[in-house]
Parts: sequence; structure tokens; C-alpha cells
Amino acid sequence: MNIKVYKDFLFLIILGMLTSLSLPPLNYFFINFLTFSLFFLFLIHKSNGNLSARIFFFYGWLFGFGYFITNLYWISISLTYDPNFRFLIPLSIILIPTFLSIFYGFVSLFFIILKPKSIISSLLVFSLIFGILEFIRGIIFSGFPWNLIIYSLSNQLEVLSITSIIGTYGFNLLCISLFSSPAILILKFDKKNLGVFLLFLVLTISFYIYGLYYKEKFKEINLESYDYKIRAIGSNITLDRFYTKVDSISVIEDLIKISEPEPSDKTIFIWPEGILPNISQKDLINYSQLFEENFNQNHILIMGVNSQEVKERSKDYFNSFSVYDYKLNLLNSYNKINLVPFGEFLPFENLLSKIGLRSLTNNYQSFSRGDLRKTIEIVQPNFSLKILPLICYEIIYSGNLFNNLDFDLIINISEDGWFGQSIGPKQHFVHSIIRAIESGKYIVRSSNNGIAAIINPLGNVEKSVNYRKTGYIDLKERRTIQPTIFSMYGNKIFGLLILLYIFLIFSFNKIRYE
Repeated sequence: MNIKVYKDFLFLIILGMLTSLSLPPLNYFFINFLTFSLFFLFLIHKSNGNLSARIFFFYGWLFGFGYFITNLYWISISLTYDPNFRFLIPLSIILIPTFLSIFYGFVSLFFIILKPKSIISSLLVFSLIFGILEFIRGIIFSGFPWNLIIYSLSNQLEVLSITSIIGTYGFNLLCISLFSSPAILILKFDKKNLGVFLLFLVLTISFYIYGLYYKEKFKEINLESYDYKIRAIGSNITLDRFYTKVDSISVIEDLIKISEPEPSDKTIFIWPEGILPNISQKDLINYSQLFEENFNQNHILIMGVNSQEVKERSKDYFNSFSVYDYKLNLLNSYNKINLVPFGEFLPFENLLSKIGLRSLTNNYQSFSRGDLRKTIEIVQPNFSLKILPLICYEIIYSGNLFNNLDFDLIINISEDGWFGQSIGPKQHFVHSIIRAIESGKYIVRSSNNGIAAIINPLGNVEKSVNYRKTGYIDLKERRTIQPTIFSMYGNKIFGLLILLYIFLIFSFNKIRYE
């Protein structure tokens, strides 16, 4: 290969790396107008040559590799806690971006195969392929819809309000078009191209105006007060509790101290995911005296603890969201459905366990997947509440969280300590903001080594315990809005946008390059 080829490869990797600067926590979203436009122009320019489809796949893969290696490096931090996994750290830094970049490789591959005939249809085809493949990335092999380009706008809540109608994938598709649209003016500055560029710009401004209107309508809704408090705990307890002989009682005492239970205050306490070391759902009753000394009939406890189910010849373990009364009677429970590969289950466990590997978050075997995500109804003398339970990164899935809208709020419990002092926990938190907007529900989030927060349906963080801090926040009142369009129809809206793009592509494809 000559020096020009190497320059092309380096150029694409740098474009991908620069695009990462648009993501949380930096959110320099304006850089996407440069990087996406240059990537699109690069593909257009190369499509005029006599290059193989294979090289086009590699072009997209290089862009994706630069993108993912700079914004997902933090995944490797989770492997530092267990000596058995440390040899995988270099592989994880390379292999995860290598795999995810395949989707971007297919973007440029399918783009050159379809080879649109006009500038505008080229933009629409590029955006459509990109948007569809990002959707596929979010569902295939259990899905990993992390760092979609829409998250670069996570600080622009008024604009993000449109996700209450078209959802994350729908707006992600439009974002790709918006960020790539300056390229069509460079290819040819005429009225048609200028009109399309201005259309996407005006569309974005209209989303902003809609967001302002949506905010004002939300403020007009009367506040409903609870007869009790919902208290989410933010803690900063080290992950050493999983790998050293940490006294379980000391952890419980720390959590009780943070919770500050008052005997006369009716309160639902929410503790983070998997916070209690070496304690399972059935073992918790052994600590009932400690709980009864600090809690009473005015209190309910929600926490993440592991559970077991014994079958004839085996025992299944689950990452569970558990609801207890103050005497530690189990009132209700939900078993996590979306498990983290290697973190909560070991792919090809029969093979990899023979070389000493196991899942990171426990010392016995992989967690099993729960059967069904259901709403949990808390009906007790002092409490009446319907919640949708989500454990850790289950919050990242758009349009696949619930079928029944009959619940009051979403409760998300998480352990963010696996990713150290990196950008990972902050990226994780941003997903909660968009899920609140999409669903039109309040989200109450409890996290260890992360961000605990109360997020309203506008995506505003009303209260929070900041990253790696300790404390609690209380939800005492809320505004109830009508179900959002997206919460009723989900990703069917994205399907309609796909059909619209296809119609426009065929329409503009009649206008050839000049």
C-alpha cells in the first residue's frame, strides 16, 4: 500500500476519535458537523473511483474503531478487580471496538452498494443505513446501544423533548442527517441542496420550540404529593467488598447511616444494586435484628441482592430487585433480564470456566436471565405505589422496557464502581435522562459509585447525589403527564421514519449529479 492509503486510514481513525469528543461528559456536539460531513464526503469521493466493496467496508470500520476505542476504553477497568481477568485487559481495549466497528463497516459497504444517483438521495441513504445499523447494534446479541450519536445532545433537553414522540432511534436517524448535511453544500451549492440543509436545521429548531412548549405545559400540571417519601441512596462503598473479607454488617450499618431513617417518617428506601457483600435474598433474614433496630412499620426497603432458585439437578442465581418490609419479609422481587456479558454471565461458560474464568460480579456461576419484566405493586398499610424496576444497564434500552403503562415511576438501581473514575458512569447516567423523556415517567435512581438522582419527564435532574458522593435524595411530589406517543407506540415510530426516508430517497434519486 502506498503512503496515500495510509493517510486515508489515519484520517478516518482520527475522524472517529474526534467524534467521541461530542459525547458525555464533554458534549462538544458541534464537532459532529465537521466529522460526519467529512466522513460522508470521503465516501462520496471514493465512490467515484474503482475501489472494491471490501475496502469500503474497511473505511467504515476504521471510522468506527477510532470512535469506539476512545469512548469505551473504560470497560477494561472492570477487569482490574479480579486477577483472573487482568490478562484480558489489552484484548478488551481492542476487541470490543473491533467488534462494534463492524456495524460502521457495513454502513459504508451498503452505501457503496446502493450507490445513489443524486447528492440529496446520497445523504438520505447514508443516514438511513447508519440509523438502521445503529438500531441493529442495539438489539443483536442482547444489544449494546451505547453512545448513539443522539447522546451528544444530552445537555440540550428542549431539543431532546422530541424523543417523547419519535424515540431515541428516530431522533438518532435525524441527528445523523443533520450533522452530515453541510457536506451537500460543499458537493454542490444550489437551491435544492441549500433547501435540504435548511430543512434539517429548521426541523431541529422546531424541536427546540416544541421542547419549550412541552416544558411550559409540564409546569402547568398540578403537583401531586405523596403521603410518604421515596428516598434514593447514593453511596461510595468500595468494590473491595466483593474480593476481600469485608464485614457485611459494617456495610449494612454504613447504608443505614446514609439512609437516616426517622421512626415517624413514612419512607421507601432505595439502596443500590448488589450492595451487600456475600448476602443473598434468603440470607438477609439473618440480619433482621439490625434492621428492626433501625426501621419500623413506616418503612419499606428496596435493594439489589442476589437470589437463588433450586431445581432438580441445578441451582440458578439471579441479580434481583427486592422489596422488603422492615422485618425483612420479602414483599416482591424482579430478576434482571438484560445481563452484562462477562460481568454477569460468562459466554461459552462450559469452555471458558475450564481455564479459570468466571463472571466478574459473583464467585460461583453465571447469573441466569429473568423470565419477565413486570411492574411491582407495593400495597402496604402506609404505602401504595406501582413501579417499573430496572437494574443497572437495563436503562440503556429504548422502546423495549415495558408493554404496560400502568405504573407510577421507574426505579433504577445500579453499581457503577466497576468502571472506576472514568467517563463510563457519567455516560451510563445520561441514558436515564432520555428514558425519562421517552416514557414520560419520573425516574428515581440509586447508585453506588455513580450518580443517584430524581429525573422528571422533561429530563431535568431535580435532585442528585453527585458522582462518587454519599447522601440521599427524596421524592415527595410529582407531576403526572399523559402517556407519551413513544411510550404507546415504541419503535414503530422509527419504522415510519424509515418508510419516509425510503420515499424521499426514491423521489430525490431522479435528480442526478451534474
